[in-house]
Amino acid sequence: MERTRLTLRAAQDDEALVEPLLGSWEANMTHAVNRSPVDVCRQRNDPYLILGNTGVVRVLRPAREGPTAAEGDICLVLPFGRRDPDGYAELIHAYDAPGTHGVLATRTLMPGDGLLPVDPDSRYPLSRWVHYSRYFTAWDNWSVAHACWRSQMPTADPSSHLVFAWGGGVALAEVDLARRNGFRTAMTASSDERLALIGALGITPVDRRNYPGLGSEGESSAAIRRSRLSERALLRLLHELSDGRGCSVIIDNIGGPLHPTTLRALGRQGVVSTCGWKAGMRLSVGRATECQRRHVHVHTHSWRYEDSPAIRSFSEATGWLAPSEAIDTYSFDDVPRLAQEYADAKVHSYFQQFRVNDV
Repeated sequence: MERTRLTLRAAQDDEALVEPLLGSWEANMTHAVNRSPVDVCRQRNDPYLILGNTGVVRVLRPAREGPTAAEGDICLVLPFGRRDPDGYAELIHAYDAPGTHGVLATRTLMPGDGLLPVDPDSRYPLSRWVHYSRYFTAWDNWSVAHACWRSQMPTADPSSHLVFAWGGGVALAEVDLARRNGFRTAMTASSDERLALIGALGITPVDRRNYPGLGSEGESSAAIRRSRLSERALLRLLHELSDGRGCSVIIDNIGGPLHPTTLRALGRQGVVSTCGWKAGMRLSVGRATECQRRHVHVHTHSWRYEDSPAIRSFSEATGWLAPSEAIDTYSFDDVPRLAQEYADAKVHSYFQQFRVNDV
């Protein structure tokens, strides 16, 4: 990753000239910098890639044709590089969609139909809107997970059922949505600050530090014993929080080493729902057990393009946005430091954003 000066090509008729204001650092940006799990520049056959597919921009010149926002509008960038016929993302703007570039630039071009205006009279600062992509993704994943759970539990009272989440910004947004839908909720975290935030949102905080070695058995007998003892302790807690039912929905964007614990914690007719794969893309399950316990496995990615205005309106009406106390802001000059801290897992907040131009 390097900072340089580029000359913008001429805008196509369906492109708007925009001025990025704030951007959100996302996991796929780290994937791009690390060229893992794929080298996106090589995959795109592009000589360079301007990162940043989630952010807030000001429209300087609207697109000449097609849907677009007006000059001066403050907009959310919808990261749909290519959509399938039903409106779901196939390729992501400024990631694996060839020829697309993101908000880590003082000026850039955006598809006119990829700009969603923020209410100019919004009750919330733009800094809270910047991380909309994680909230929109959480909305979509929860919509599918909840519908799957309801398909088998049509008359159940959600207040008697537990939704549990492993940590992360999308999981925080999703478990908060479950709480707003009347479910019991719990979520893990490993710092006092994050645990306090989870509790302040009305979610039961679960201190991950109380379960050392969970999901990382290693090869020694001591490591295996430590992991299994931690798993048993966590399962006892979830048993208590769910009145013995087990979890009705588990939001697991970690995968890999925690997946066996996730399945053991899931109650009958339970749903394990994911839209991420931080610690492992390939998983194994015992299909007989999963069938007998009527478990549903949900996988989603991004959200449906046409749902964007409705999710934005819900966020404005309810304040379902990134909490201010969970946001760290970096200057444009500090983006390399942000990238390194994120890659080294040294960030402290759930949400990291960078400022490009003055609001």
